[in-house]
This record gives sequence, C-alpha cells and structure tokens, in this order.
Amino acid sequence: MLPDRAAAPLGPAQVHELLTTAGVRADRRLAESVTTLTGGLPALVERAVATLAGGDRPEALDAWMRREIEALDPRIQAVLCAGPGLDVELLGRLVGGDGAVALAAARETGLVDRDGRLVPLAQRAVPVERRIEVRRRLAELQLERGGPVLPLARSLLGTGVSSPAVFEAAAGEALPHDAALAAQLYAAAGRAAPVPWATAAALAGDLDTALRLADRVVATGPPAERPAAARVAAAALAHRGQLGHSAELYRWSGAPDLATVGLIGTGRLPPVPPEEERAPTLLASAAALMADGVRESVTGGPTAALAALVRAADLLQPTGRTVLLPDSPAALAALVALHAGEWAVAASVLDRAEAAGLCGGLLATRHRLLRAWVLLVRGDFPGVRQVLGQPPREPRDLLFWVAVELGLARRDGDLAAVRATWAGAREAVLRHPVDLFTLLPLGEFAVCAARLGDHDRMAPHLTEAYALLDRLGGPALWAAPLRWSALQAAIIAEQPDAAREHAAALAAVATPGYRQVLATAAECWVEVLAGTVDAAKVERAARGLYGAGLRWDGTRLAGQAAARTADRAAMASLLDCARTLQGRPARVPAPDVDGLSDRERQVASLVVAGLTYKQIADRLYISPKTIEHHMARMRRRLGCESRADLLARLRHLEAAQLPRRGA
Repeated sequence: MLPDRAAAPLGPAQVHELLTTAGVRADRRLAESVTTLTGGLPALVERAVATLAGGDRPEALDAWMRREIEALDPRIQAVLCAGPGLDVELLGRLVGGDGAVALAAARETGLVDRDGRLVPLAQRAVPVERRIEVRRRLAELQLERGGPVLPLARSLLGTGVSSPAVFEAAAGEALPHDAALAAQLYAAAGRAAPVPWATAAALAGDLDTALRLADRVVATGPPAERPAAARVAAAALAHRGQLGHSAELYRWSGAPDLATVGLIGTGRLPPVPPEEERAPTLLASAAALMADGVRESVTGGPTAALAALVRAADLLQPTGRTVLLPDSPAALAALVALHAGEWAVAASVLDRAEAAGLCGGLLATRHRLLRAWVLLVRGDFPGVRQVLGQPPREPRDLLFWVAVELGLARRDGDLAAVRATWAGAREAVLRHPVDLFTLLPLGEFAVCAARLGDHDRMAPHLTEAYALLDRLGGPALWAAPLRWSALQAAIIAEQPDAAREHAAALAAVATPGYRQVLATAAECWVEVLAGTVDAAKVERAARGLYGAGLRWDGTRLAGQAAARTADRAAMASLLDCARTLQGRPARVPAPDVDGLSDRERQVASLVVAGLTYKQIADRLYISPKTIEHHMARMRRRLGCESRADLLARLRHLEAAQLPRRGA
C-alpha cells in the first residue's frame, strides 16, 4: 500500500515520538534520518517504524519499496525516474501518451516531494541504471524536438552513457557561459566534434588538450576541418609564447589578419594587404581592426593604434566569451597604452574586458596581470598585491607575473625577495622567446639583473629585443620604455657610457608628451651620474615623471640626486621633493645619528664615502650580507622608503656631524 498523498508530512519530533512508542531506542539523529528517508510521509514513516520495531534490518524496507514501485504502471515508473522540472509535452513523448495524466498519476503515489523529487527511500529503490536510461531517453527526445538539452546532458556526465549527439548539442549550449563544462561535454561526445572540443578546451585554459586535438585534425583530419583546427592550435601556441609558429599557422589556415598580429609581434612587418571583401562577422571585423591597430603602433602613432584596438575590443563584447584569439584586443590596447603612458586608458579597457569575460577564462589571467602592471607603474603596491594572484602556468602569463613580483620587490628595496624571485625570472625568460608584446617584463628583468650583478645573463635577450625593434624600423612607441628600463639598469650597474647611449636613444624618439618626459628625465639622470646636480632641473624632471604617472621613478630621481649633491640646501630641497612625490610630508625632522649603533655609524660613513658593500665588508672584517642587514635596519630606524632616500639621509646626517667632530 503506497502512502496517502493527502496526509501532511511528519516532522522529526513526531517521528521520534512514534519510534519511542513502538519501543525503538531512538535518539534525535535516528528520528531525523527516518524523517529524511521517508520525506515525513505518514505511511512510509509507519512502515519504517514497524520495520525497526520488529528487529528487521533496514534493507527490508528497501525491498518493500522496490516491490511497491515495480507494481506501478510502467509509465508512472518512467515519470518518477524522469525527475522534476520537465514539461508535460516532453513527458508525453516519454510515456507515449498524455503527459499531464501521467504526471498527475505519479504525484498521486505520494512518493515525490513538493518540488517533484522522489523521496530518498524511493530513490534508493529505483535502480540507478533505470533512472539513467530514462534521462538519456528524455535528452534524445528533447534534442529531436529542438529543445535545450544541457540540464539533462549534464546529469548524464560520468555515467558511461553514450549519446554523442546529445552531448555535442549540450556542449554548444554551455560554451558561452562555461567553457570548462563545454569541454567535458565534448569529451563525453568522443570524436564526434574534435575541433569544437579543442576550442572549448583552449577557452577553458586546457591548452594541452587543445593542442593535442587540433594537431591530430591538422595532420589526419578531414580537409574541410583542418583550417579551423589550425586556428585553434595557433591561438594555443600564442599563449604558450610561440608567437612565430602561431603566425605561420594562422597564415596557412587563411586568417591573414591574425597572422599579421603574430608576424609584427616577432619583428616581421608584412606588406599592407590589398583591400578585399571580408565576411561581415564581428570576429572578422575585430580581427581586421586588431591587425590595423598593431600595424599602426609600429608605423604610426599610439592614438590611431589605440582607437583601432579599443574598437576591436568593443566589437567582440557581445560574443567575446566564445572567441578564441592569440591575444585579446583589450590586452593589445592595454600594452599600447602602457607604452604610451596612458595608464587610465589601459585600466579602463582592461576593466571592460574583464567585465565582459572577453575571450573566456583563457585571457582572464592576462587581463588581470596587465591590470597589475598598471598599478605597479603608478605606485599602487597594495593594489598590485590584491590582484596579482598565484603564479600562472602558461609561459606568457608567467613572464608577466614574475616581472610584477620582481618590480614590487625592487621598488620595496627588498633585495632578498629580488634574489629569491630571480631564479624564476631566468627560467621564465628562457621559456618565452622575445617578442614585441613582452618588452615590458624584459625591461624589468634588465633592471633587476643589474641590481644583482647578473647583467650578462640578460644581455642576449636585450640584444634580441633591439634587433626585433630594428627589423620593425625602430618604432618609438615600443622602444622608449625598453630604453628607459635599460637606462635604469645602466645607472644601477654604474655604466655611464651605456646610460648616455640610452639617454641619447630616448632623446632621438622624444615627442611632446610621455616620451619627452622620459627623455628629459634621462638627460637629467645622466648629468646627476656625472656629478652635476641642478636641483631645479632635477625637481622639474622628477615632477614630470610623477605627472606622467611614474611616481616611483620620479621619487628615485630626486632621491638619487639628493644623495649625490654636496650642496646641503639642494640636498634638503630634493629630499623634500622626493618625500612630496611619495605622498609624505616634507621637512620631517630626522632622527639623530646617535640613534644608530656604533657599527651602523661605521657602515653609514663608509657607504656615504662611496665604498661598495664588498669593500666595506673587507675593511670591517664582516660579510657583505651583514652590511645588507645593517642597511635594512638603518632604513627602518630612519623611516626611509627607498635606498636612495636612505643614502640621502645618511649623507645629511654625516654632514651634520662634521662640525661636531671638528669641535
């Protein structure tokens, strides 16, 4: 006898009372378990209580439920197995009759809850294979009538059911919202759709699967599918840092615009193609704009390049989640903006791309890392740490991630962190060939290499970068930031000739705006290195850097000039400038040198005198590492935010002590 559907379900307290009355030693947990298992249906509860009171094993209750369900009309059984949320038309196709009547009969059994789900006891009684078979049949019927199959197909994942057409259709439904789920569904479809499967895998970030599938189709697949497979492989290879190979695949597959992006990125400027009619799709239009924007960035100016790339990004927003590209137009626009000093434009275009999910999860990490770079150059170090995240897997993303980590450590003056990260940087450079779109991290690596005395390790990569720029005609937009980083490296390595060379290169490409600011600051820095400190000129250059968004660089220029001048008034003025650019109050009273230990005063005097850490260590019979520890402690005690600030403060304190020593 099946339960009376009209009877109100019982709660755990009532079930506990029934168990106790029947002589069953029941605690709250057992009462709740019986309530859940039976859905609180009185007839089922009564049967469960009788089973437990009679000393029968719980399996006896399952056996009784199976007999009761097997006695039902097969059509009612099918509806019970189908699950909730299905329309009566589909149920009618399933049972071969009136779906509404079958649904009402299934509800009358009282074995379903208010949401239409079988109570757990009934679920256990229906063989899993039976439920799976019903769901498979429902999915196929839904596909036949052209309805959505994703919910049904999703429930069949991992069951071993073979229904390629259903899984393929469901994957297409899932792709715009969940590329990883789409890839799972395509995998369940088997070899039915290798190119869409590879596309979904790539968009989900599974480049190994994408390359394996695409390469197989390119090598042995049907000729009609090979170009599409080649484009998938080309996109995946670009994300792996193989931009040259990617460009060749795009060219072979008949995607000249995307090939142009890779060719220019590897230093090969193709001729402007003749005007030809393109397919009037959003993707084709966006690809053409990407090619135009990248070409304009090396042959024209940043304004036209940015306009084309931003328009390409806007075009892709409606369908961008399912578009597989070697790079997103938003990322390329951000790179152009970063090289042009347009930090606000870079941040804005990246924010829009992230909000739209442009190019799926594959490019989400790239967008986030470029946003971290914007925050880094603007001096928002807490913001960088907030968005940086964990080390990514793919070479291109890893290159930027390591460079941002190094940039943070260097700007914090944390030499130990720079050293700890440097091994990862060396590996990242080896894994990713030099291309136009990775010059920013390469510049950061050059500066850190100079800081660690490892300049020779980066020299071949820098030479390759300059050669790439030369092949493109020396585009000022891309060359200037690299030259600025190389200038910083030369300053740190105390290579005045190299510093003058890079300053001259910056002057050669200077135009009003960002590049002029860099050129002016470079000229000023070279003069400071040579011992000529014009405080007013330095302050103008430092404030120019600050105004261009390079707060940390401006602060460093003012601080280094203060550390090198013998004019105490100029020193104080430049220190005030450095503090102002840091957002700190000027003219903060300095702690007295007596706050330092005797050993720290010795180290301070020798540092101010210009000795290297090794020379100081030899003179004091201690290790260079100990010198570093002394410098770090002095920096904390004197409240200095950078090494340059510390040197300037030590020189100021040392000068203040001279009259006292003479007395």
